Amino acid sequence: MDKKNKTLGEFIIENQSSFQYSSGELSKLINAIRLAAKVVNHEVNKAGLIDILGAAGDTNIQGEDQQKLDVLANEKFIQTLKNREIVCGIASEEEDDFISINSQDEQHQNKYIVLIDPLDGSSNIDVNVSVGTIFSIYRRVTPVGTPVTIEDFLQPGDNQVAAGYIVYGTSTMLVYTTGDGVNGFTLNPAIGTFYLSHPNMQFPETGKIYSVNEGNYIHFPQGVKDYIKYCQQEEGDRPYTSRYIGSLVSDFHRNMIKGGIYMYPKSSKAHEGKLRLLYECNPMAFLAEQANGKASDGKGRIMALKPTELHQRVPFFCGSTKMVEKAEEFIAKANK
Repeated sequence: MDKKNKTLGEFIIENQSSFQYSSGELSKLINAIRLAAKVVNHEVNKAGLIDILGAAGDTNIQGEDQQKLDVLANEKFIQTLKNREIVCGIASEEEDDFISINSQDEQHQNKYIVLIDPLDGSSNIDVNVSVGTIFSIYRRVTPVGTPVTIEDFLQPGDNQVAAGYIVYGTSTMLVYTTGDGVNGFTLNPAIGTFYLSHPNMQFPETGKIYSVNEGNYIHFPQGVKDYIKYCQQEEGDRPYTSRYIGSLVSDFHRNMIKGGIYMYPKSSKAHEGKLRLLYECNPMAFLAEQANGKASDGKGRIMALKPTELHQRVPFFCGSTKMVEKAEEFIAKANK
């Protein structure tokens, strides 16, 4: 079969043996995420036709207004994962605490937990700009057969067994890794099937795009300001192009294909950074490193950090290796 004609289901089955814990459960879990993604994609595509745009009137644990589609996406992913009885716990950016799941089948011993950002970039929903879903999968560290605890969720990113995202854009794509490279699958909406469209995705070693909210420039640390000025200088292959969508999934996806760096540093307004370590940074860092890129908090590897709380925030620099390393250089120099 032509590689490009391979469906996500076929790809999962064929590559199951490359996963070190191969037992079929992880494949079922990826399939559950695929199903939920198709449901959410359907809702995103008709968002302008029915009453699911705009704020729901509640705020999430982060203190951010929950959009109606945020709530719907959260419910769909949690419901799908629960119904398949494959996971023992779920943590969502939209929930205050983690959810412990007890299997109805006492013989079924679930080993995996999922952390999810159900609808990344939701501030873009009302203006029809690409949004996405980010997911991260770990094996539990507490004994199988017992309820999950916070310890199962506060694992460093290096412990991830799989991670990925779905981007709901002009075409809908599911991109994921199980630690053996990164592959992208595009949804054929006519038949509801994901096909392998982007095999072995890789960040170019360097690029010409920098993605940062420059409206916060005045609040950034000096090292980040210096790096942005470096990106703007006319010298060699610079100036770089500024491209910022405000949806991590979309900015990351573009930069992985074209080469670039995404930055969300700490600032005088957000002292610890804004992005969540467990729901956004760790999964994207896993994908980046598997795609020949790099992810950092400005000092060192994101995936080496030991989380201390479920909704922890960290600075985030991610993308083409040479660009991330150059940003780290400017930050280190300014901190001397």
